[in-house]
Amino acid sequence: MALQARTKPSMHLTLVQDWFPIMIGAMVGAGTGMAAVGFNETLLLVERWSHQLHLGRVAGPGLAWVVITPVVGMFLTGLLVHLIASDAKGHGVPQVMESLIKAGGVMKLRTGIVKALASILTVGSGGSGGTEGPIVQIGAVAGSFVGQKMRVDRQLLMTLVGCGSAAGISSIFNAPIAGVFFVLEILLRDFSIRTFAPIVVSSVFSAVTTQALLGKNLAIFTVDASLHDAQFTLIELPSFLLLGAVSGLVAVGFNKFLHFMEDAFDRVRVRAIYKPVIGAVVLGGLGVATVYLARAGGAQGDAAHVPAVYGNGYSVIRTLLEPSTYAGLTKGSLPIVTLFLLALLVLKVVATSFTLASGGSGGVFAPSLMLGAVGGAIFGHVLELLHLTPGGSTPATYALVGMAAVLAGSMHAPLTAMLLLFELTRNFYVILPIMLAAILATAVSQLLDRDSIYTAKLRRAGVLLGGSRDLTLLRKIAVSSVVRTPLPPEPIYASDPLSKLITLHANYNVPDFPVVDQGGQYMGMVTGADMRTALIDREAVPLLLVAELLRPELPTIAVDESLDSVMEKFALHEVASLCLIDPASPGRPLALISRTKVMKRYREALEQD
Repeated sequence: MALQARTKPSMHLTLVQDWFPIMIGAMVGAGTGMAAVGFNETLLLVERWSHQLHLGRVAGPGLAWVVITPVVGMFLTGLLVHLIASDAKGHGVPQVMESLIKAGGVMKLRTGIVKALASILTVGSGGSGGTEGPIVQIGAVAGSFVGQKMRVDRQLLMTLVGCGSAAGISSIFNAPIAGVFFVLEILLRDFSIRTFAPIVVSSVFSAVTTQALLGKNLAIFTVDASLHDAQFTLIELPSFLLLGAVSGLVAVGFNKFLHFMEDAFDRVRVRAIYKPVIGAVVLGGLGVATVYLARAGGAQGDAAHVPAVYGNGYSVIRTLLEPSTYAGLTKGSLPIVTLFLLALLVLKVVATSFTLASGGSGGVFAPSLMLGAVGGAIFGHVLELLHLTPGGSTPATYALVGMAAVLAGSMHAPLTAMLLLFELTRNFYVILPIMLAAILATAVSQLLDRDSIYTAKLRRAGVLLGGSRDLTLLRKIAVSSVVRTPLPPEPIYASDPLSKLITLHANYNVPDFPVVDQGGQYMGMVTGADMRTALIDREAVPLLLVAELLRPELPTIAVDESLDSVMEKFALHEVASLCLIDPASPGRPLALISRTKVMKRYREALEQD
């Protein structure tokens, strides 16, 4: 009986630990699904109103509004971001990654609110961007907010950020599987069951909530029946291999130009509030050029008034995925169409880069999908020009495969790209060429550029990145869980004699000694290794002061740091201990954290995991 009494609470605790994250994940998923629907419907409303201006149906000449709408929208975006939440600019996902790596998933609620409003203003007014970056950041903030309010531990808080991010992708794209793999492959890089289960549940609840609110469950891109029935043969594989390689080049070009423009705008000596306006003016010029190109190519209806480079580009993608788009083309017109699509490809890269680099708010999923569709269509046209397309093949097929390939190459995430394209189109028959092209595009992209579109800026900012399971585990462990070495009872000043440290070492067995100024603020450390070196010349010890062995370059450790950050500091400095700073009194030493105790805590985490 005594044994039963001891085991029952343990079993109960295990059940609670297993189900508690799943229940919170379901709550975060449902809440994010509702928020995503509200966000998307508002964005569509603003977008429709903006298009009415471009068409000249609301006021004045439509072409003038092609420039005016993005300028107004991005000026308001700059105002919001500058005054309330500076981390709401850009494409969102790098900010979520940074919060996971450096802050353990702690995010501010106002960031999510401002991100939603800024993205509606940017993309709705014509900014070249998508909705996945904003909704990932909005969902991540929702998960973080719930976790902080419930005072969960660091590991669960990071999982809840992942739950919100997956729920956002699931809702906005109606793609619950891709939402899960986006988080596991890009954000958390952790496929353990403790992380996997809550994220899956959150993604499912978000999709179900979205479908219930909208009353439909449809693919975003409807694919023609001829593509559903397509049969791919061995003779087509070289074409899709080559398409994968070309898509990898497109992805690298897009990534590098976007990062180049981000660096360029960082160097521009203009107040941050005005930078989005500069980007919007350039975007407006690109919009006008696109309209003239479309008209010169014989475009009719909305396509002759609404720039194809504006917004998420879904209308362009739908056109390129329709085989009938290419049915009326003669062999003589193919070069003209190819040149137009090449111009559109370049203009979309430039438009997206100026929109996001200048401070606009939007995602890179949709631009990557459009670039892939355009690039794939160009590739299909070239094959037709060279008479290399098998019978019954159409550039629409290559446009579809190109979407997955460019997305995979841009994000360095082939699994997410494959699954997303499957859920966006519900087309299983092209999954084989999509898998082939996505893997090859990722390989080419990684060969030419070690960083994805999300990680380049983080690496340049000094954020430690990695893809291994061990690094993911380290990021989940706070240094507060490591056993500390207490400090001697009396402070050590730079003016103290070295003999004082020798006495304290003998009495308290302290390996290293933090040194403080008269106000108690940390100045540096005297290490045990340096003391042993000094003891070689014992006659000089009475003459030495602590200041002569002081190492002011040794960094301190904050209580809320994760072990990956602490391990990096130990790697850069050959010392046995570093000083932990008191959070209640910044700059005041609290204890010592030893390299040995950090490694011991890491080993315990590995065994538990």
